[in-house]
Amino acid sequence: MNDVNEAAIRRKLGIPNWRNLSKDKVLRFAAAMPEMATEVRLKLIEQFPAFKDLGKADIDAVTEAHKATLAANENSQKHFYQASQDQRDALRADLGRDDLSWEQREALHDRLDQNVRQVNEKDSESKQFLGAGMKVVAAAGVAALGLGVVFVGGKIGGASEGDPEESK
Repeated sequence: MNDVNEAAIRRKLGIPNWRNLSKDKVLRFAAAMPEMATEVRLKLIEQFPAFKDLGKADIDAVTEAHKATLAANENSQKHFYQASQDQRDALRADLGRDDLSWEQREALHDRLDQNVRQVNEKDSESKQFLGAGMKVVAAAGVAALGLGVVFVGGKIGGASEGDPEESK
């Protein structure tokens, strides 16, 4: 593809001009960069200076969505923990009564134990959820870094191929 020109690359991506380069086609564009001739690569980079801005906008969108999800999760967690605490307080109050039989006390202890297990399960679910969310954010960061490497690699590769003196 080293002799492919700009028009051929636009045709391959299915776009009439660089303004129509959508987010979903950026990865195809980035993947095709190493196959392009140095002159074509540099010309495309000059015409598409917003390449890094597009990647940054994607990362910002993922980050904001992640923050909103974390806030919603935290709010949900607070409500759950407060309801669980209210239930434990009520069970403790019931256990403080003098008129309970051994069976009634045992049933209240079982309910307290069940409450504590539910809180532990909820905590584990939340940690798994947060871990999955961090993986999404990390994957988005790695993708942006990869696009940046391809983008910068195109500039560096083009500069070193064009000037044999610089590579010495």
